[in-house]
Amino acid sequence: MADRPSVEAVAEALAKSPERTFPQTVEIAVNLKDLDLSVPKNRLEDEVPLPNGRGKPVRVAVFGSPELLQKVRGVADVVVAANELDDFAKDKKAARKAVNRIDFFLAEAPLMPTIGRRLGVVLGPRGKMPRPVAPGSDPTNLVNALKRSIRIRSKGNRTFHAPVGTQAMPPEKIAQNVDAVLNRIVGKLERGRTNIESVYVKTTMGPAVRLW
Repeated sequence: MADRPSVEAVAEALAKSPERTFPQTVEIAVNLKDLDLSVPKNRLEDEVPLPNGRGKPVRVAVFGSPELLQKVRGVADVVVAANELDDFAKDKKAARKAVNRIDFFLAEAPLMPTIGRRLGVVLGPRGKMPRPVAPGSDPTNLVNALKRSIRIRSKGNRTFHAPVGTQAMPPEKIAQNVDAVLNRIVGKLERGRTNIESVYVKTTMGPAVRLW
């Protein structure tokens, strides 16, 4: 099957989507082929900035020193000082709930070993281990970039999904996001486009429409 223009497939997926009382997410489903996914280097895990954003709030948390956190107050959604880490990690049930509400984490590099020990069991399985930032740096631009980003994560699965927008966004803007994500995926695969069997686009409750 020949590839379709992304905007055409997105428009069809939106048109076929049933009405719901909530703004549905638009996502792509990517089916891989000819890859040994038991080999870690063949698994995809990446953060992709979307040219038109997610169409919904993306929450970012930062662990750091008081000096670094002062720079991102009002920009990051949650800030956790180094001396608050023990309290944050003490109640695992509360920590899991907090982690589930956050999309991305950043941490001042010297805190990474402590975070790994205290919160690795919560963050690791969810693919949310923090990205380290240099001590004393100003991660404001990085926080803002993550607020329009998604995480792609195939793990050991041949099929994986990635959000590319919401039903409320114009098809053209969603299509631009789709193309950005697929370009990144193709660039990460061992044999590029030939490692992709098919790509579908759909809304949360709608039918899948084939793109590739």
